[in-house]
Amino acid sequence: MTHPFHPLTGQEFELVVRKNNWAEDRVFFFADDGQMRSLPAAWTDIDPADPFIVVAAGRSRFRIDDLMALASLLDALRPVGRSRVKRTTPVA
Repeated sequence: MTHPFHPLTGQEFELVVRKNNWAEDRVFFFADDGQMRSLPAAWTDIDPADPFIVVAAGRSRFRIDDLMALASLLDALRPVGRSRVKRTTPVA
């Protein structure tokens, strides 16, 4: 468990199964009380570390693709003819 605010942070459990459940990627394991539990896979270290997060080392909270998507969303919410987002790269 790697989620910093979860009560099980730092504990290790044996993976039972990983599957898409409740519309998200989840891992299932048996807790110390014998009950099967599940958590979002993103709260664990089941996947290798994201290279962007490793390289950014806490210096950047946002990826350029995410910021561009946010800019497009905000641009779409503005009245017609009032765009403030200046595109510097072509939209794919």
